[in-house]
Amino acid sequence: MKIGIIGAGNIGGNLTRRLTALGHDVSVANSRGPQTLTALAEETGATPVPVEEAARGAEIVVVTIPLKGVPKLPSGVLDGAADGLAVIDTGNYYPGRDGRIAEIEDEGLTESRWTERQVGGPVVKAFNGTYAADILDRHRPAGDPDRLALPVAGDDEAAKAKVRALIDELGFDTVDTGGLDDSWRQQPGTPVYGLRGGVEAVTKALTDASPERPSDFRS
Repeated sequence: MKIGIIGAGNIGGNLTRRLTALGHDVSVANSRGPQTLTALAEETGATPVPVEEAARGAEIVVVTIPLKGVPKLPSGVLDGAADGLAVIDTGNYYPGRDGRIAEIEDEGLTESRWTERQVGGPVVKAFNGTYAADILDRHRPAGDPDRLALPVAGDDEAAKAKVRALIDELGFDTVDTGGLDDSWRQQPGTPVYGLRGGVEAVTKALTDASPERPSDFRS
């Protein structure tokens, strides 16, 4: 599969490592330019590209940058993607880092609904509460009792199915959180955020979530 990754931090870098190891054709971009991704490219075989080219021909695009950087992405950043595109949003809102985002705090938009409005495309929220090291170290085959489960939210059922299949290939189970407007259940401060658990534990944590954003995650 052709996959574009925008952001080469901890999550983006480790997804690049695992997805290339699984045989996917990965293009990776960051805000500093492809010349800064030489080491990651040499390590993994991924292709470093400008952000404007990350989605070209991609069936899945991963947006894994701080929320404050999302509005700064180039206009038409998803242009040239393959039919049936799915956009994975791994982002979280931290006001101390991102500044105050009124649509999230005042209008009550979920983080991924806000991101979808910025980039377009069928956004699927995943990996936002996952420890980056677990992507490399905690993957397990299907049926393993120690296999972790990740919550996944999205409105487009085909896109969500594609993302869930990819996560399964990466070595993790998934639990469907619902649509993007339900993705508050996996935002920072909720019981599932950072939880290392299987399907049963993740399902319970999602059920126990409160829509009230904790004060730690408001400006």
